[in-house]
Amino acid sequence: MGNEAVENCSHNCDSCGESCSARKMGKADFAVPMNAHSNIKHVIAVMSGKGGVGKSFVTSALAVQMQKKGYKVAVLDADATGPSIPKGFGLHEQVTADNRGILPAVTKNGIKVISVNLLLDDEETPVVWRGPVIAGTVKQFWSEVVWGDIDYMFVDMPPGTGDVPLTVFQSLPVEGAIIVTSPQQLVGMIVAKAVNMAEEMEIPVLGFVENYSYMVCSKCGEHMPVFGESRIDGIAEKYMLPVLAKIPVDPAVARAADNGEIEELGISWFEETAQFLEKLARVTM
Repeated sequence: MGNEAVENCSHNCDSCGESCSARKMGKADFAVPMNAHSNIKHVIAVMSGKGGVGKSFVTSALAVQMQKKGYKVAVLDADATGPSIPKGFGLHEQVTADNRGILPAVTKNGIKVISVNLLLDDEETPVVWRGPVIAGTVKQFWSEVVWGDIDYMFVDMPPGTGDVPLTVFQSLPVEGAIIVTSPQQLVGMIVAKAVNMAEEMEIPVLGFVENYSYMVCSKCGEHMPVFGESRIDGIAEKYMLPVLAKIPVDPAVARAADNGEIEELGISWFEETAQFLEKLARVTM
């Protein structure tokens, strides 16, 4: 950052693309207050170093798993330009508001959801917004939405390490991040970027979920690595972090997402992850 840029700095990192020491300020400097009518106990970010790895499915499935265990659960969709969360839950109606703030949508089984798509007159309208506008909207999802009592909130992050992930980590009290990957040759570099960002922002990485890990043969039950051999165990060992789940390729998942029936999937892939989050909650309480 040059001297002229320093002199003209507005100290608004959301609207600035420069890399400077101001970005390393403590989280408290950017923290956004929770809505007065909300009581959210645990905030977990679900992130990925690249798109197309099934991050939003993992976010939705984790929310469903925790709700089935009796917890009050919410999903904050920070992936504004690719909001697949509402569709997966079958949510299409615009959200409303009252004098307390914005009222989140509620799924069939009681999971509370907010997404940019739930603000639009037409859900097929593209979100052609610049990064600072999206980042500001995500802050409003925290401060202006009436969440009520929530045990676990899952934040569906946009892929990569840009403005919005930075805003979430700085503005929300994120307890930890789950990184979603897939078995590809570039996975080591992609995971490294996500891990390094979380560490720079002082957000603990809780572990990895590998999606598209294998396909189960319908005839013999053999696990076939259709997208290449898994590398996640070696990567997890490198960072001394757990592999929370390995998720197979399953056509039933695509059908459920397309039909808004994520809550109806009878899967057990995230049971161990749910137990891990329960233990984490007991430690941090």
